[in-house]
Amino acid sequence: MKLHCVRVGQGSPPFVFVHGFACAHDDWQSQIDHFSAQHQVLACDLPGHGRSPGTAGDCTMERFGAEVAALLEELDRPAIVVGHSMGCRVVLQAARMAPDRVAALALIDGSRMALGEPQQAEDAMRQAIEFAGYAVFAEALFRQMFFAPSAAAERIIERAKRLPPEIGTALFPAMARWDAREAEAALGAVRVPLLAIQSTRMSAERKRSPMRAGDANPWLELIQRRVPHARIEVIEGVGHFPQIEVPGRVNSLLAALV
Repeated sequence: MKLHCVRVGQGSPPFVFVHGFACAHDDWQSQIDHFSAQHQVLACDLPGHGRSPGTAGDCTMERFGAEVAALLEELDRPAIVVGHSMGCRVVLQAARMAPDRVAALALIDGSRMALGEPQQAEDAMRQAIEFAGYAVFAEALFRQMFFAPSAAAERIIERAKRLPPEIGTALFPAMARWDAREAEAALGAVRVPLLAIQSTRMSAERKRSPMRAGDANPWLELIQRRVPHARIEVIEGVGHFPQIEVPGRVNSLLAALV
């Protein structure tokens, strides 16, 4: 599949940025602008998102990971690979598929949505979306990702609601299935530097709240257990999109991976 990608800048190591559920490459604009001054930068739209084609059948973490792994193979040297939210899953999957193409990983405000039997996790999530209807589900999901109103927040919420319902209804349950089946093994396979930047925690009801320095959550505890060498940084006072809300802070943390 030919993904829409922004490719700018020169220099090593390259940076590859992977967006979240119902999002797009332009969530990384501040990072693209900053790092392209000295590095090759690539930011893609995953299948069915932004300007990339895709169907509900394309919407699995395995397929997304394979697409990102293929992009990594095109680069002339290993990259620093950065994922946000769902993109954390995608970059971990890509790293398993192309470990020699990854110099370091950064996971921005990730979470683990499901434990237990993978099919049950997927089915329960699909039923929740179908009960509410995708647009209602998406608005509720995204509106509580922000703790202060802003034009950027409204733009992101409206974009999420425009994701084709058949894609959203397939993809979000696929995330739950991957979490239950693959998250522990994918983290356990990490052998490169890993940075986890966290700004929120998510409850079992998928409600977000801000974190404070020194706080933990089940996702960070999983990372600490499976990747003991990981560096964890908590950013206080912002919502689920710290790369947009406090880009300077995120850029500074990412620069330490070079």
